[in-house]
Amino acid sequence: MGLPSKRRTSRSKRERAAHFALKPAEFGKCSECGAAVRPHHACPKCGSYRGRKVVDTQKRADRKLRRRA
Repeated sequence: MGLPSKRRTSRSKRERAAHFALKPAEFGKCSECGAAVRPHHACPKCGSYRGRKVVDTQKRADRKLRRRA
């Protein structure tokens, strides 16, 4: 198994890892209700995706209430 012949310095380690930082999340607007939505995700408020309803938000809210009680 190969081994590194030279020690990696702290500076070169930081330079190598400079692009590892987390980027802020990007959001768009829901076309139905105007809420903030992640790209390629259904709207958490109204449950629509690309102009049609894909998630039953009332059913999901009822299920959440039952779990808490």
